[in-house]
Amino acid sequence: MSKIDFKKTLDSFQARPHAFRVIDVPPRQYLMVDGHGNPNTEPAFTEAIEALFPLAYSLKFASKARDLDYVVPPLEGLWWAEDQTVFTSGRDQAKWDWTLMIMVPDWITQDEVAAALTAVTAKGNPPAALGRVRFETLHEGRCVQTMHVGSFAQEGGILATLHEEFIPANGLEFAGKHHEIYLSDFRKVAPQKQRTLLRQPVRPA
Repeated sequence: MSKIDFKKTLDSFQARPHAFRVIDVPPRQYLMVDGHGNPNTEPAFTEAIEALFPLAYSLKFASKARDLDYVVPPLEGLWWAEDQTVFTSGRDQAKWDWTLMIMVPDWITQDEVAAALTAVTAKGNPPAALGRVRFETLHEGRCVQTMHVGSFAQEGGILATLHEEFIPANGLEFAGKHHEIYLSDFRKVAPQKQRTLLRQPVRPA
């Protein structure tokens, strides 16, 4: 039985550092948890991660039992605010809204997610945010994507280029929330070595 690694098989996980590319992202299923505030200090951010991964692995093991094995996809985040410039100027993290999420293969059903929730809860001491996890399909469609290598604090420059130069120069405008895909586990990898996909849904201006 081969193990699918979506980071290698899906085009939407591909990007080169500081090279912008326009891609079309089809509908994808996710486990999601919403929150607000500075991810470095807000307990709900850590609680969301602690809820998502046990559930994602429970689904993976249940799928493996059906001879459909896969690598659990990386953590992802949607980010937005009333004033989008908080991501490029000053980066006032206290004003950020976010949704943390992990992609789920398209063969996983709502019933299987419910069963996984029950299984994780039954182990005792369930994660604090487990009850806030939802299972939802996200269709982003046309997006601009690039790779950032380095700390999150250094994202401002490349995002400013994306937002203020590349998108308008190509006759596009924002059509969704800023999206990050954490190819590196930021809990374990040194900031200067972190690899993060930066994605912005767009539409013709």
